[in-house]
Amino acid sequence: MKTIKNFIIIVAFLLQSIFLLQAQTTAGTKFWLTFGKNANYADLTYQPELGIRIAAGDSPANVSLSFTDNQTFVNFSVAAHQVYTYNLNVEQKYAAYNTIMGTSNHSILITSDALISVYVLNYATDSSDATNILPETALGTEYYQISYPSVSYPLNMYDAYAVVATQNNTVLSHNEEYIATLDSGQVYYKTSSTDMTGAHITSNYPVAFFAVNQRASVPFTNLVGKCLIQQLAPVNTWDNIFFVPVTIFPKNIVRIVVSENNTNITQKGGIVRTDVPNAQTVLTHLQAGQFVELDIHLDSVGCYIQADKPVGICAYMTNFNYQVGTNTSYPAQCWIPGINQSVSNVLISPFVPNYFNYLDTHHALVVTQTATKNSTLVSIGGAAPDTLQGGSWRDNVEAGTSFYIMPLTNNTASYLFSNPKGLIILGYGFCSASVLQTYYYLAGSAMRDLQAAFYANDIHCGDLENNQICEKEVFFRAEIENMSVEIDSIKWYIDDDDEYLPAQNQETWNKNFTQGEYKITLVIYYFENGETKTKTITGTLKRKDLWIKMRNIKH
Repeated sequence: MKTIKNFIIIVAFLLQSIFLLQAQTTAGTKFWLTFGKNANYADLTYQPELGIRIAAGDSPANVSLSFTDNQTFVNFSVAAHQVYTYNLNVEQKYAAYNTIMGTSNHSILITSDALISVYVLNYATDSSDATNILPETALGTEYYQISYPSVSYPLNMYDAYAVVATQNNTVLSHNEEYIATLDSGQVYYKTSSTDMTGAHITSNYPVAFFAVNQRASVPFTNLVGKCLIQQLAPVNTWDNIFFVPVTIFPKNIVRIVVSENNTNITQKGGIVRTDVPNAQTVLTHLQAGQFVELDIHLDSVGCYIQADKPVGICAYMTNFNYQVGTNTSYPAQCWIPGINQSVSNVLISPFVPNYFNYLDTHHALVVTQTATKNSTLVSIGGAAPDTLQGGSWRDNVEAGTSFYIMPLTNNTASYLFSNPKGLIILGYGFCSASVLQTYYYLAGSAMRDLQAAFYANDIHCGDLENNQICEKEVFFRAEIENMSVEIDSIKWYIDDDDEYLPAQNQETWNKNFTQGEYKITLVIYYFENGETKTKTITGTLKRKDLWIKMRNIKH
């Protein structure tokens, strides 16, 4: 009986791990990339250096870089659990680097035959930052710029964003005004002498959107600054609940941007800044595009933020001597996903390619539920998972969330963090001697559509592809409250057949399924600006008997 009991426990643990596999994450197989101007660097012979960092998961990956501008290709392989760095040569830098406002072909298409995580660094000796690159499946059609005021002295440098089209005839608008029509791979680069935070950018097809401030001053009264780079997530992935951890530096800055009118925000752990141009100082009745700014301190154990409508958040890492009116802050920008975007595992690697000689200190910020924080493990270079090392947990009681600052000391291996109850990983680094070089980025999270979705046996529709359901009876639940529009009707379809009438206008329903694979489609009909529109959401349901799943488990 003891053997049978132990076998059942082992099987239950393995099945739990299988059920928690995630899709719609920051990992993927197809990515679009472009670089913004770094400070005042226009001659790319020497600086800045542009690097692409690829981390492979359980399978080796064959990766291809395709440069839209000159129609050249680069192919290479990355071993499982390893990291590959590709440094762009001068010709390739010019083919991917934007300096003049307008339309160009300055993009790179990255493809792989296996799941990979992609990060890039735009590096100069006095100005650097990094970002993760979102897979094409995570892109959307609605974004808000989140940036910071730029430095005007000694030379004019600007706030900027760059948009990469994924399809032909992509029409872009800025604050509801037409700005460009792009074909696949084309880039629209916009600059402004003013802070564009809150600008609303929309398109008719999914695009990749990058905030690429040329040289930002954080806080805004500082005399010097550095470039900011962060690929921002589309509005449909924005959340209502957030936890913002703090780097090892004593103070960080947070910007919260609102996507809908009459949004109310509450926060614990931050101090609202009242001296920031165009920022709101009251957290109630905020309108779309408005933003607030907070200071957060390490001794406050992070910041817990809640909103009654979806908001977007970026955190800005500042250095040791953050002081208003001084020249000692060299910032970096990071997208903060909502708590509902946690995943069961994240692959990360420190930024230590050949030319990043001054970036010598690297950390991972691990964010997870306090109740299950001790279930968090890390595998370095494919080794057996072990507990986190080199730091300690910091618990935020109000959020029920904890974070861990873990040093990354193996420069050539990937780090696979895991927790069956979910986690989010941020990464950052700097030069310990001068802190002139810094970077801060989202290392890994989910990128689920939180605006409208459906769940099957509590599995998000975007995660169904990698999750097999063993129960015969499947319970469906639509989540559409974040659409904030008048819903006319909803319809459900199974395998593109006629509408499944028993579920018409039902947000919850259930049905018995035999073993097999089924395409489930939810169509939402709603009113907007006097017109009837639709939103279509699909997921692939995989129904298998429990004994089949147990038979396939490797011993």
